[in-house]
Order: sequence, then structure tokens, then C-alpha cells
Amino acid sequence: MAELETSIKTPFGEYQLHRYPVIKKERLRAWDSADEYVLQYLDENKSLKEKTSLLIINDGFGGLSVPLSKYHPVVVTDSYLSTQAIIANAKSNMIDESEITIIDSLVTPGQVTQDLFDVVLIKLPKSLAMLEDQLHRIRPVLAKTTLIVASGMTKHIHLSTMALFEKIIGPTKTSLAQKKARLIFSQLDEDLAVTENPYPRSYELPYQLDDVAIKVSSHAAVFSQEKLDIGTRFFIENLPVDDRYKTIVDLGCGNGVLGLMAALKNPQAKIIFTDESYLAVESSINNFVSVFSESRDAEFLQTDCLQGIDDESVSLIICNPPFHQNNAISDNVAWQMFTESKAALEVKGELWVIGNRHLAYHAKLKQIFGDCEVVASNKKFTLFKATK
Repeated sequence: MAELETSIKTPFGEYQLHRYPVIKKERLRAWDSADEYVLQYLDENKSLKEKTSLLIINDGFGGLSVPLSKYHPVVVTDSYLSTQAIIANAKSNMIDESEITIIDSLVTPGQVTQDLFDVVLIKLPKSLAMLEDQLHRIRPVLAKTTLIVASGMTKHIHLSTMALFEKIIGPTKTSLAQKKARLIFSQLDEDLAVTENPYPRSYELPYQLDDVAIKVSSHAAVFSQEKLDIGTRFFIENLPVDDRYKTIVDLGCGNGVLGLMAALKNPQAKIIFTDESYLAVESSINNFVSVFSESRDAEFLQTDCLQGIDDESVSLIICNPPFHQNNAISDNVAWQMFTESKAALEVKGELWVIGNRHLAYHAKLKQIFGDCEVVASNKKFTLFKATK
């Protein structure tokens, strides 16, 4: 296997970049050809001047913000992992942390500066809902003269992508493809009639509390954002209930529905919600408070899997693992979740995991825990339990 490339050569210098978290035998670069394309475009068109105000959205691991750090960019991200990657990669390239201002996706750029941005770079997110939310949030800080460049791999750019820019920003066109990447150029139409941002969205769960349907809300791109997905529903139907559970963790919580239902079924337990998405954690907080108000405490961690949770401190972990990181399909996150779960669980503590039948989580769980059992299954999903 060829050695992984970690040095990105750009018109703005050469930099060493790594994905986060750093893992052994990493097979994916910390940037892609869409990053290279937009950097090349900016250089060839002399788009950046000394005092250019620059906004970067969805920079994955510093592929844009590190090479462009001398322009003091404001970077918007929904990812705790991206935040840590940008900080680490800036530091390893001897870039002062004050050069890059990172804000999470709950903060609109207008809250950071009252000025309009000269250049806006958008790394296209996996979710159209996320893109829609972000375009609504940045519109107030755009001028008609603002250069707006979105970048992504050609296979992820569709007519619906273009339509969102046309609907929320203004006239939009694309570049020719280069190394399977493409750029999107959009210009602000100040007279465009734009509807309100539709996020967060709410829906009722098919469960009641005191004869009233439980209602949940989700920010853009949070899993199960518009309705309860069938996997989560199947998990809820089989959620464990036991007075032994003193601390329950909803690992990769999304909008927190699993943890919320576990809290209702296990009133003696403390619930901890963890996710690397700022929008997910905020959704979980809102949903827990809407049901329990101030009558029950919970902990909400913006973190990488189970970082911040003490070893042997948890009775039960419930998890619906993701099988991708950004646009890359990978089982690295699931492996990390399972490995860290074993460390966090007390003796006889349990990890309950649901997944599509084809993902074969049982093999990973057996390798880590020594054994696992099938709690329930249907034609599409299997629910496993691994005991420490």
C-alpha cells in the first residue's frame, strides 16, 4: 500500500495536514481535490488581498483555513472533530492560533463581525438541509460584490444543490470539472425574495407522556431530522429497562431521542448525551428540556465519542453508529465507539448497538468484548448487546 500523502502543496505554501482523530494506517488524506481546486482558483484570479475579509464554511481538517491563515479567516463548522483538526494542523505548521477564528454552526457570522465579507468559501456539506441552513445564515453578511465560491466533488453536486443557491443567494453557475471536483459560483441578488430559514424542524413521536404526544425538534442535518427513522423506532421498542442502570450514555446522540426515551423508561438513571455535532447536541438539549424542564438533570458533551467520560463509570451505553465521516464511508468511527465503550463501562456494564444487518457489527463487538448477543432483529436491523 502506498504511503499516505500528508503534504499539501498550494500556491499559498506547503503544509502538513492530518485528519482528526489521528489513527494508525490512515488511508484518507486530510484534504481533497476540491480544496486544491478552490485554492488554485483564488491564486490564478488574485482574489485575495492583504485586507480581504474571508469566511470559510465546513473546512474539514484545515485544507482551506491553514493555507489561507494569513488572511485571518473566520471558519464556521458544525464538527468538534474539524475544530480540533484545524487547531492541531495550524499548530503543527507553526501558525498562531489567533490567525484563525473558529465558530460553531449555531453562531451566525454576523454575531462575530458587523462587516460584510469580501470572499466566502463553502465546502459543500453532505446534507442539503445543512447547506440550506448555512446559506440562510450567511446571506446577511454578503454584499453584491462578495465572491462566493463553493467547492465539492462532482458526484456530490446536483441540480438540487444549484437550486438552493439560486433560491437563497442569487444567480449561480458552475466551473468545468477538474480532478473530479467542481466549483460553484453564486452572486448575491439583493432583491431576491427569500423565505425564512425552515430549521430547526419539529415533529411528534408516536409515544405519549401524560396522554400528550412527545414533540421533538432537530436542527438542520441532524439524524432523524424530519421524522423518527425506522431503526431508532426499532431500538426504542426494545430499549433495556433495569434499576441497575445508574448512568446511561446516548453515544452519538443526534437529536437525543434514544437517550430521551431511555430516561423516561429508567427514571433512576443519569443520562449523558455525546455527539461531535454542535447542532446535534443543541437539539438534544432542547428536546430533553422540553420533556423534563428542570425536574431532571442530564449531561451534554460536545466531544469525540466518549472523551471526557471516566473509565468504568457507565452502566449502559446505547448507540446507533454512523458509518461515514463527512462524505467518506468508513468503519473507523464504529471501531472507536466500541473500543471506548468497553473502557467506559463498569464491570457487567452493557453496550447496546443497532445497525443494518449487512454491517456485521457482531464481528467487531466479539473481537473487542469477547462475545455479544442478538437482542432483537427484523428484516433490516439487528440490535446487539455486548457485556463487559
